[in-house]
Amino acid sequence: MSDMPNKHNGLGPVDSVFRGIVFLCRVVAGGALVAMTLLLGYQVFGRYVLNDTPTWVDPLSLLLVMLIAFLGAGIGVYEHTHLSVVVFRKMVASKVRSLMVILTDVLMTIFGGLMLWYGGQLTLFKWNSLIPLIQWPEGLRSLPLTICGGMILVFSLGHLARHLLGRDTRTDSIE
Repeated sequence: MSDMPNKHNGLGPVDSVFRGIVFLCRVVAGGALVAMTLLLGYQVFGRYVLNDTPTWVDPLSLLLVMLIAFLGAGIGVYEHTHLSVVVFRKMVASKVRSLMVILTDVLMTIFGGLMLWYGGQLTLFKWNSLIPLIQWPEGLRSLPLTICGGMILVFSLGHLARHLLGRDTRTDSIE
């Protein structure tokens, strides 16, 4: 399921659930990428061959971009491949590095919780409005943000638990 099978194994069955979520997100994001490619191809075909541009492709493609980007961000937090500046952690002693890792995980947990909460509020607020041209709920635009917030929250809690239990195997955490 993951290209790093032994990277997260400190929480047993919880990590199995996490790996399942990551696998599902990869499948959904990959399917969304294929769908977006086909939609944009259809748009070009419609514009230049049929001389009738399908206007609904743009708003649908934007929804797919949001889905791909936010699912990818959640996966990046789990696999610890997201954008991260580790230069400061590598310059300090091991005990300070450990505290910095814990602080980072706590901040990421808070950030994910805020994304989940406020993304959920925005999704609910906008759900009864419709996206022009496709007539789908406007809340779908912020739903990937909400899902990503939940993923960041849960995966960061997992990182924190692994670290506090002494089972953290991230290469930049404790060498």
